[in-house]
Amino acid sequence: MAKRLREKAEARKINADKRPSATAKYVRISPDKVRIVLDIIRGKSYAEALAILKFTRKAACEPLVKVLNSAAANAEDRLSLSRSDLYVAECFANAGPILKRIRARAKGSAARINKRTCHITIILDEVSKEQAPNTSAAK
Repeated sequence: MAKRLREKAEARKINADKRPSATAKYVRISPDKVRIVLDIIRGKSYAEALAILKFTRKAACEPLVKVLNSAAANAEDRLSLSRSDLYVAECFANAGPILKRIRARAKGSAARINKRTCHITIILDEVSKEQAPNTSAAK
C-alpha cells in the first residue's frame, strides 16, 4: 500500500503546474465582487494589472494587490523570472465558507445575514517571444 501512495505522490509532483501562483484564503469579501475586478486584469501584464488595481475604486482591489505581488515574488524567488516578463495567465475566486448571522426583525422574527468569504487564486506565466509585441522598429 505504501508503494502505491509513493507512486501517486511522485505522479502528482510530475504533473504539478510549474507556473508561479499565489492564493489568499478566507478573504472576507463576496466572490462576486472579486470576480468583477478579476475579469478586468485577466490576460494583462503584471505591471498593467498592478496599475489597474491601484486606480480602480473597488473593495476587492486591496486583497488582489497582495495576491498579485505574492505571485510575482514567488516567480522571482522560486523560478528566477523577471517581473517585467510576467502576465496574469489565470485568476479566479472560489466561494469560501459563509458566516451566518441573525438580525432581529419585527414581531420576534429574525432575518439571516450571510457574510461571504472567498479564496482568491492568481496564476502568472512568462510572456513567450511569440506573444510579445515587436518593440524594435524596422529601419
